[in-house]
Amino acid sequence: MEISITPSPLSGSVVIPPSKSLAHRALIGAALAPGRSVIRHLQLSQDIKATMDCLGALGASFQVAEDQVVVTGITALPQGLVTLDCCESGSTLRFLIPIAAALGVPATFTGKGKLPTRPITPYLEEFPQKGVVFNYQNTMPFSISGQLAAGVYTIDGGISSQFITGLLFALPLLRGDSEICIKGRLESKPYVDLTIDMLARYHIHIDQTPTGYHIPGGQRYAPCDYTVEGDYSQAAFFLTAGVIGTPITCKGLSLDSKQGDRQIVSILSECGVKVTSCSDSITVEPAPLSPFDLDVRDIPDLVPILTVLGCFCNGTSYLRNAHRLRIKESDRLEAISQAINALGGQVTASEDELCIKGVGQLSGGKADSFQDHRIAMSVAVASIRCREPVFLTRAESVHKSYPEFYQDFEALGGKINVVNME
Repeated sequence: MEISITPSPLSGSVVIPPSKSLAHRALIGAALAPGRSVIRHLQLSQDIKATMDCLGALGASFQVAEDQVVVTGITALPQGLVTLDCCESGSTLRFLIPIAAALGVPATFTGKGKLPTRPITPYLEEFPQKGVVFNYQNTMPFSISGQLAAGVYTIDGGISSQFITGLLFALPLLRGDSEICIKGRLESKPYVDLTIDMLARYHIHIDQTPTGYHIPGGQRYAPCDYTVEGDYSQAAFFLTAGVIGTPITCKGLSLDSKQGDRQIVSILSECGVKVTSCSDSITVEPAPLSPFDLDVRDIPDLVPILTVLGCFCNGTSYLRNAHRLRIKESDRLEAISQAINALGGQVTASEDELCIKGVGQLSGGKADSFQDHRIAMSVAVASIRCREPVFLTRAESVHKSYPEFYQDFEALGGKINVVNME
């Protein structure tokens, strides 16, 4: 789908959708807990649907009513080979591989988009030594069989924290104790912290060690009632829109959230933005913006919208240690630099960083989302400070994480027209 966006400032308030990261984790915990759990404030984005469908194939069941889902945990495992379609969700894939292996369920994993090429190297290296057989030819579909065994798992921390999260969900189910030993620096550690916090809600205990994590075996998940808090990675789009346009209030956010992307608030403050927090809301107002120089290893999802922010800073900004963004839904370093440059920006991508020169205003024009939801939303926000309309191709990619993004954008004053539905 191609849309046109007429430059227009956004203003007002918006309720931020629930955190996708927390929703994945809450649903998995509920599926592994015998009995009935209730997950409230849930948005059925494509990624969340993928996780629910995979958990359903493993034996969990779901009753959905508006933004609430009642989960009945797995009581009987499926017989024979199951197919787990992860669509384009890296979280679904990397969380569910060790869970299926721990349950001893033979499974074929399928997916689309760039997911078949995203790495699962840590599992390929460790699992064959722990009783799991991979039939894998560097793409999808691939299958696993066998039963995961407890033991010491040595994982490279520089690829993705999702591998650690997958193991933290799976290893408590095994009979013996296990250790996760992390090689190098653990990238995106705040996401692992979210996992450990969620596991505690389901009565699963994890011990942090100097080299990683100790996971007692033989644990039993307990049902839980949980309300998913607002997503700071999605709030970042509208907070940035408020900074480069007119004041915007984002509602539904936890002010003491453990989400790593909560860092967007401090980044904006350091750029000179007036930020006001009240109860569950955050309001930002336009201001002259100072440039930034950031290490984004722990906040990779903020990189596309921070690139937009940098275009309107008074100077040159840098986003460093961003190499992992090359293996996301798109090569995000190339995608966001090409998309913003197509609108008149001056963004330069190197192997692991972006250099963004402040230009004050963009010209407009045609940009591609590269079938990446965060690129699409970033381009939409960039349109606010364009002289001419923006034409965005493959705009439907927002459904992966934020299906109502364009409705919220228009409710704040955005002007969107569909040019082509194909």
